[in-house]
Amino acid sequence: MKNKGPGSRYIFGLVVILALFLALGLWPKGGMIRPDVVQAKITEWMADPATERSPFNENHPGIRAAIAVQDRHTRRLIAIPDVVGTAVGLTETGQPAVLVFLKGTPPPGLLPENIEGVPVVAKLTGAFVAMQPPAGKGPGSGGGGNIDPTAFFPRPVPIGVSTGNEGECSAGTIGARVKSGSTVYALSNNHVYALENDASIGSEILQPGRYDTNCSIVEGNAIGTLSNYVSLKFNSSPNTVDAAIAVTTTGSLGNATPADGYGTPKSGATAAGLNDAVQKYGRTTKLTKGTITAINATVNIGYSSGTALFVNQIVVYGNKPFIKAGDSGSLLVTDPGRNPVGLLFAGTSSGKYAIANQIGVVLNALGVTIDGE
Repeated sequence: MKNKGPGSRYIFGLVVILALFLALGLWPKGGMIRPDVVQAKITEWMADPATERSPFNENHPGIRAAIAVQDRHTRRLIAIPDVVGTAVGLTETGQPAVLVFLKGTPPPGLLPENIEGVPVVAKLTGAFVAMQPPAGKGPGSGGGGNIDPTAFFPRPVPIGVSTGNEGECSAGTIGARVKSGSTVYALSNNHVYALENDASIGSEILQPGRYDTNCSIVEGNAIGTLSNYVSLKFNSSPNTVDAAIAVTTTGSLGNATPADGYGTPKSGATAAGLNDAVQKYGRTTKLTKGTITAINATVNIGYSSGTALFVNQIVVYGNKPFIKAGDSGSLLVTDPGRNPVGLLFAGTSSGKYAIANQIGVVLNALGVTIDGE
């Protein structure tokens, strides 16, 4: 064999390093930010639900690097007019990227094409709002089919159906049955059960919610009482969860969806991965399926009490509406597998974009576990 000199070995080493950078998704696209930055390309979501768990989670080195860049620049990005949030996702070619969510198209040049070598992808999503029917008298929904999640259910009631606090004519969704020791609880959002911090501990939790009973409080509709919630902050301080629990019994609350849903969630929670296929069952749109398209999201969410900033959130996209008003509190689970991933609480007016808290953070904050399969 012909002996190769040091120059050949040097070139071979450079090729190996270049291949490693490309494999990890760390090779810069477009170089560093220049004074004449180009407007980031605004694209539609690319949804192709995966059948296997994605390796692109927070442990992936390329994703970790993109999250670090996003965290360093989110404050200035979210201050740009029409920007409602940032997150980490993938480009159309599968490269980790910083995503910027927009409620309108900003003037050219305001968004960079890349930051510190990480691509920037703009998403025209519209504003994000908490998904609860407005207070006041309103008809039920149910999403079609023979089973109506807005109706009264014989006890024990399933998860994924209408619920609410006695103190307001509104309705959300029972996400799951959770437990601490031998005590069981119904899990939903703060804005469903605690009425954006305004409800009293011990107030009655109903099924269905008053929005679905012509605003009446019907005797026998109580399934428990408000036990605990994580306070929402509307002062620009970051929130991580919109969550509350109501103490109940196994005689009042079951742990599976209605028959046309996904069934019983698994007890073991799992972390969100980009391109993971997910599903939920909720009061308004029933069983819907979507794809996790962003993680580590920092987003502004509109509530009746004001705007709340949320960090470390999951973003889901559905080709059809994935979430609508009244679906707040739905449990996000893998599809297939039924492993809990998140607690849904917000979305856009189109219903195609949904925001969920990380379920592990929710459970830790409330000191409970999923009472599932």
